[in-house]
Amino acid sequence: MNIKQKITALILGLGIVSPMFAQQTYEEMEQLTVNEQVTTVITASEPIRFVDISTDKVAGDQPINNTIRLKPKEGGHEDGEILAIVTIVTERYRTQYALLYTTRMQEAVTDKEVEFSERRIYHNPAVSLSTEDMYRFARQIWTSPASFRNVSTKKHRMTMRLNNIYAVGDYFFIDFSIENRTHIRFDMDEIRIKLADKKISKATNVQVIEIKPELSLEQTKSFLRGYRNVMVIRKMTFPNDKVLTIEISEKQISGRTIAVNIDYEDVLSADSFNHALLIEE
Repeated sequence: MNIKQKITALILGLGIVSPMFAQQTYEEMEQLTVNEQVTTVITASEPIRFVDISTDKVAGDQPINNTIRLKPKEGGHEDGEILAIVTIVTERYRTQYALLYTTRMQEAVTDKEVEFSERRIYHNPAVSLSTEDMYRFARQIWTSPASFRNVSTKKHRMTMRLNNIYAVGDYFFIDFSIENRTHIRFDMDEIRIKLADKKISKATNVQVIEIKPELSLEQTKSFLRGYRNVMVIRKMTFPNDKVLTIEISEKQISGRTIAVNIDYEDVLSADSFNHALLIEE
């Protein structure tokens, strides 16, 4: 299968539904001039899920989730020669650029943002909830009143409590907070989410399953009196002899650690978050 067939198959597979843009030649695409001595950085407005470079004349990588870097592998090309077509697929749109070679280094594009007019909207079946919508849900939940009153832990003169659990699509949004009464600043090392056994004895082989969160709303790494965060994880089921644990540890070697355990019954009682609450301020 050649590159044109690959791109056509990708477009059909992703269900792009914009008939007025059903066909497009490289002459109709946005054209970016490139040079082997210049790195061209392309930034999208949301996480990039897929990148295709149609030839091996151009090298590329993705240093962070919404940015790619491109550079011709070598010089010696003619001015205006098309080196490649780059296809960028994000969570909710697709865009393509024709990369044209220039012998004049000063004409090469160094920084390019994907413009709104260059985006071709489509429904990506691999994305049930975009990162942007995930953040919007999390921000609304962070400001909502607590619905759980009896799930908490007290340790080191701190209280960690579960505030809310909401189910949105394929995800659980877990809202928790910490009250610090020690007046000693807590410098956070990490937040761990895991499945662990409810009861641990010396004869028990402890099994801990780490769960990687899809999103953490609050990026603060230090707090004095209080802390609140919303963590997003994929929906799951687990047996009644295990608990879902959110654990926060301090950076110091002898640092404090506090965790809250969430029973499966509490996870099952998660409310479906009302989409009507997602109103932009």
